[in-house]
Amino acid sequence: QVQLVESGGGLVQAGGSLRLSCAASGRTFGITSMGWFRQAPGKEREFVGFISWSGNYWGIADSVKGRFTISKDNAKNTVFLQMDTLKPEDTAVYYCALDFQTLGSRSTSGYLYWGQGTQVTVSS
Repeated sequence: QVQLVESGGGLVQAGGSLRLSCAASGRTFGITSMGWFRQAPGKEREFVGFISWSGNYWGIADSVKGRFTISKDNAKNTVFLQMDTLKPEDTAVYYCALDFQTLGSRSTSGYLYWGQGTQVTVSS
């Protein structure tokens, strides 16, 4: 089994920054990639970014490109989502996820394990 724990969410004013963390523990051998998704009230969960377990490959959704970056601390099995220039429309619950087969999937179906989510609220 593998566990994912997100942290770093909170309330921030528009234009501010937050850094989300997602720590993986348990059976981490064989993980191929980790992803970040978000879900706003009444909307479907949408892709934000992914990074390979090696940290060598990554991708970001067009909607957050230039404002969000994704990185990984290999020693700590932790993935980060740095969110800058936040906008009210970034308000959502942010989830991290991982898989042992897919690499770089932008679909929720590409990830088997999910964290509990962390709330990000951006005020105008």
